[in-house]
Amino acid sequence: MINVAFLGWPAEALEFYEGLEADNSRTYWTAHKAAYERDVREPMVQLLAELQPEFGAGKIFRPNRDVRFSADKSPYKTAIAATLEQGGYIQLSASGLAAGAGMYMMDADQLARYRHAVAEDETGEELRGIIEELARRDIQVTGHQRLKTAPRGYPKDHPRVELLRHKGLVAWHEWPVDAWLGTAAAKDRVVEFLHMTEPLNGWLAEHVE
Repeated sequence: MINVAFLGWPAEALEFYEGLEADNSRTYWTAHKAAYERDVREPMVQLLAELQPEFGAGKIFRPNRDVRFSADKSPYKTAIAATLEQGGYIQLSASGLAAGAGMYMMDADQLARYRHAVAEDETGEELRGIIEELARRDIQVTGHQRLKTAPRGYPKDHPRVELLRHKGLVAWHEWPVDAWLGTAAAKDRVVEFLHMTEPLNGWLAEHVE
């Protein structure tokens, strides 16, 4: 088997998603499936293969949407996304490239441990410092869902109440479409992001997982 180096996503990948956004139908997908496999999915496979030695195996999400409980019945996702075994999320859409890290949603036990660690001064301030450093590097840290007020058992005027309100904690960065997206430099952007978010993943691994 010949290993092909990751050279970025061609313009055709973005054109595929622009078309899908305009016509999210089985007819469009069937007519352009070869372009999806060649221009969208294959570069993602190549990228994940190159990231695997450092960040673990990658898994690409299915392109089909689960519409069973959704008012939106469009059948296909308008982005390709993948996760990394050691933490990390990569997404490509017509808007450009994005990367994420952290824990999108915590289960009940994880959430309890997270809140306890946030409430404690030493571990809570450590997390706040990590988030502030990421903000200085233009990486936003947010919660997927959050309570309107402090969770039960915690004071509403807690100094880290904003963090206590989160039900998940995710670092996120988006890069708009640019010429580098069609080159190996796209990998460099992702790797830099993953390195910068290692302290956040480490904090979550130690105190939550």
